[in-house]
Amino acid sequence: MASSFASASTSQFPRWNYKVFLSFRGEDTRKTFTGHLFKGLENNGIFTFQDDKRLEHGASISDELLKAIEQSQVALVVFSKNYATSRWCLDELVKIMECKDQCGQTVIPVFYDVDPSHVRKQRESFAEAFDKHEPRYRDDDEGRQKLQRWRNALTAAANLKGYDVRDGIEAENIQQIVDQISKLCNSATLSSLRDVVGIDTHLDKLKSLLKVGINDVRIILGIWGMGGLGKTTIARVIFDILSHQFEAACFLADIKENEKRHQLHSLQNTLLSELSRRKDDYVNNKHDGKRMIPDRLFSKKVLIVLDDIDHKDHLEYLAGDIGWFGNGSRVVVTTRNKHLIEKNDVIYEMTALSDHESIQLFCQHAFRKEDPDEHFKKLSLEVVKYANGLPLALKVWGSLLHNLGLTEWKSAIEQMKINSNSEIVDKLKISYDGLEPIQQEMFLDIACFLRGEQKAYILQILESCHIGAEYGLRILIDKSLVFITEDYQIIQMHDLIQDMGKYIVNLQKNPGERSRLWLNEDFEEVMTNNAGTVAVEAIWVHDLDTLRFNNEAMKNMKKLRILYIDREVYDFNISDEPIEYLSNNLRWFNVDGYPCESLPSTFEPKMLVHLELSFSSLRYLWMETKHLPSLRTINLTGSESLMRTPDFTGMPNLEYLDMSFCFNLEEVHHSLGCCSKLIGLDLTDCKSLKRFPCVNVESLEYLDLPGCSSLEKFPEIRGRMKLAIQIHMRSGIRELPSSSFHYQTRITWLDLSDMENLVVFPSSICRLKSLVQLYVSGCSKLESLPEEIGDLDNLEVLYASDTLISRPPSSIVRLNKLNSLSFRCSGDNGVHFEFPPVAEGLRSLKNLDLSYCNLIDGGLPEDIGSLSSLKELDLRGNNFEHLPRSIAQLGALRSLGLSFCQTLIQLPELSHELNELHVDCHMALKFINDLVTKRKKLQRVVFPPLYDDAHNDSIYNLFAHALFQNISSLRHDISVSDSLFENVFTIWHYWKKIPSWFHHKGTDSSVSVDLPENWYIPDKFLGFAVCYDDILIDTTAQLIPVCDDGMSCMTQKLALSECDTESSDDSERYTPIHFFFVPLAVLWDTSKANGKTPNDYGIIRLSFSGEMKKYGLRLLYKEEAEVEALLQMRENNNEPIEHSNVIRRSRSDNSEHHDSVTDESSLCCCHVL
Repeated sequence: MASSFASASTSQFPRWNYKVFLSFRGEDTRKTFTGHLFKGLENNGIFTFQDDKRLEHGASISDELLKAIEQSQVALVVFSKNYATSRWCLDELVKIMECKDQCGQTVIPVFYDVDPSHVRKQRESFAEAFDKHEPRYRDDDEGRQKLQRWRNALTAAANLKGYDVRDGIEAENIQQIVDQISKLCNSATLSSLRDVVGIDTHLDKLKSLLKVGINDVRIILGIWGMGGLGKTTIARVIFDILSHQFEAACFLADIKENEKRHQLHSLQNTLLSELSRRKDDYVNNKHDGKRMIPDRLFSKKVLIVLDDIDHKDHLEYLAGDIGWFGNGSRVVVTTRNKHLIEKNDVIYEMTALSDHESIQLFCQHAFRKEDPDEHFKKLSLEVVKYANGLPLALKVWGSLLHNLGLTEWKSAIEQMKINSNSEIVDKLKISYDGLEPIQQEMFLDIACFLRGEQKAYILQILESCHIGAEYGLRILIDKSLVFITEDYQIIQMHDLIQDMGKYIVNLQKNPGERSRLWLNEDFEEVMTNNAGTVAVEAIWVHDLDTLRFNNEAMKNMKKLRILYIDREVYDFNISDEPIEYLSNNLRWFNVDGYPCESLPSTFEPKMLVHLELSFSSLRYLWMETKHLPSLRTINLTGSESLMRTPDFTGMPNLEYLDMSFCFNLEEVHHSLGCCSKLIGLDLTDCKSLKRFPCVNVESLEYLDLPGCSSLEKFPEIRGRMKLAIQIHMRSGIRELPSSSFHYQTRITWLDLSDMENLVVFPSSICRLKSLVQLYVSGCSKLESLPEEIGDLDNLEVLYASDTLISRPPSSIVRLNKLNSLSFRCSGDNGVHFEFPPVAEGLRSLKNLDLSYCNLIDGGLPEDIGSLSSLKELDLRGNNFEHLPRSIAQLGALRSLGLSFCQTLIQLPELSHELNELHVDCHMALKFINDLVTKRKKLQRVVFPPLYDDAHNDSIYNLFAHALFQNISSLRHDISVSDSLFENVFTIWHYWKKIPSWFHHKGTDSSVSVDLPENWYIPDKFLGFAVCYDDILIDTTAQLIPVCDDGMSCMTQKLALSECDTESSDDSERYTPIHFFFVPLAVLWDTSKANGKTPNDYGIIRLSFSGEMKKYGLRLLYKEEAEVEALLQMRENNNEPIEHSNVIRRSRSDNSEHHDSVTDESSLCCCHVL
């Protein structure tokens, strides 16, 4: 029998959540070495945890970080001069070294600009750091022990083999580290597979079929075979081992089931998200997805696994043609249906296990070792014979027999013999027969309609019907009948196991006599033929075209406990017969689009737990009071005809009430206040709601009333909340009584946005000591905030945009936890806004939005530079002429908005750390020299749009001239290792064209430009000016010889530092155009020249990887006269036209711009050829 292996054996793989944990001192290396290292790891498919958003506040590192360290296969520690000044870094290191000793984690130290001996012996900067730590910790035993743990960890880590990157080229050092970690992770994966039965044979064959390592081919490989043979597992192994060799990789699991639940375009969105790395890529239907996938991925080398396809559309719309993807791409498909992959390049058939492999796999599960116990050898061989090489059966039976005695083994095998001629599902039924009755019912519920849902949701349903549901689920997992995915906690089972469960239910030929109905046609047959019986316990159907209830059929289903009818579009064809009967045994009642005005008067479901009738025709649920002691959830969202709620007196355990978008609901019954266990209440957009009862509920966690435009009185909330609560209003309330918040000290989120009638903000809100977020934006009549606002000690977010507030209270500066503050205006209210003096307050403020506030000179405080944590300052659309000088002291400032400030005379002195500037075009051009020479970290400039192509092109041309003039001039003042060629300068603008200033333009992932003869003039040639759009991942530059006479190409991978284009607020409206400069010194390697000069090289080639669409390139010289001399020399030498056809053609193609370019050239001393 041919070799195979067990799909179940994946549990033996070590499942690290991260391949690498990066420990580093952020202020030393985040924007330089560590940033480039992280990018290199990610680009090689190495999933890396980098805590780049943390704030090092508090005494200890977070549980999230500790967990991330524990779940990382490799810890990469970047020691820099200030590493030991951070207590967080030292605590991280202690944890890392503990994981090395206890979990086998690999630790690799990297010594960046620091001597390893200084780390090992805590000298120099490390000694200075401990001198500062010791006064804090030396006075008690615990502190002294912490200091010693830090020292021990530093010494131990520095003694490990690592990398000293003080010397050498940074890019090469990073590549060496990435290569080692890639090999290390791959080796660990291979090592973990040694115990997986039959793995070696499969891996060798599949690698050969995939032609791994050959990049000029693209292959679709289909893995075919019956269920339970391990197709998914081998595909996962291939993915884990090979994914790091591709630019991007995606594993789409369980496509057949996921497509049913989420539709095909959702899978396309997942594919695009993981492969294109563009957050804005989204399709609404599969046809758009089919067009977008090749558009985004045609130049990218990708690895894709499509797991378990069962329809031709799956392949057609997810990977319809291998030409959709770049050279070297591989697509792996698994399926039971051979005809779906007959057109694939290669088909690999999965076959059953050999006898030897079968006994090995069976013993792993029955005995937890590779050989059977002596007394069980003969019986084990009998089991293996019955399994007939099917891995799933071997695993299930092995798990079933584990820890049983010899007599029980014989009894179980006798049952197998009775079913020896049955199908596989009959054999698997033995595991089912070994369950307790309640566990059997749970298993059948999951197999018939709950598979693929989240564990928490399934447990809610199972607990409503079965005692001990959580324990029963644990038994099902132990018996290998179900498993839980690690990522999203989804309950899954193998197809054969599911088939077995459905087979058991379908033993009853008549649908009306089956315990569960999950097929639409079966449900409709029962309703049409009045075939319902007492045997029916659950109905779970989707996408019905006709919602037809037969009262006689329903009356016979007295044991019905689950009724679930779901439909996305509620245009049912509804029968005329009203629903008169529903089972009083119902526990889970969910019918979308319920067609009647009320529930039957005879409906008394005392065990009902969940009632969900979204988008129903209900006017009311019932008239009289019902006793429903088990009811926890009522969801009537979208029931537009609903006018009133039921009496809640008989619902003491109600936890969630959702009546959002019930537009005609006028009143909520006063008894709601007696629901002492209520957690969540959502009445969003109940536009007719006028009255809301007093709520005396200590368990409430959120109250949503936005859009309740008729509600004029704030709900009265009594009792002290035990838990944090969120309140979202956005209603028509005119006044907030002070008493409304008297007891509610636990409110953490208060959203009063768009309350257009609100005039006064009560000072009582300022007693909400737990308040973290406060929103009053859109309260267009609100003129002030109370002076006591500064008492909100825990407030982190305050949005007061589009109000009449002209000056915040002075106490606002006491909000030292506030990190986001907005007073933005969208229209001119005729009032000049004035921000109070900072007085060294607002110490945590990171984002301040004062855009369009009609600020004039003096509107900003002179001490604004005291905002030491401020990262984003938006001052767009204001009317000041000058800004306070202290703005230069904002050392943390990364983004500044000054667009549409028409009266601004000049740019202020700005922080050297500034990364993003929103500014008008004329202002940017006026101060381009200052921006480039003094703001070396500035990478993004955002221009407002000019709705004229000619003006846009002129702006870009002028900007490119000025930018590259300044960049090239800096080449004389800075070393190559610190040159600006590593920086990518980005303009954000709505114009989507490459400027005409760049003579060579095109669309491709690689560009080769023929260089003119004698193009290199010593001391005159500066380098290559390059621009591109979209996202760039890597760039490689090459100089290629004119003749193939053994000369080597000059090749350099550029370590470009590109700003994060995803983070801009303008990313949806504007398009980025990126500029960078490649000086010749970066490419020219004297050791490879062999006496040749640059003029012996005739082609410049740039190879891009990423989301390149368009590019431009131009040669840059010092003086125009030198260029003219070069052109004249070429003509005198009678150079053939064809020799430089690309450059000549570029000049000819842009003849319509020739005059303008010449004029622009006179504005600067740079000229290009």
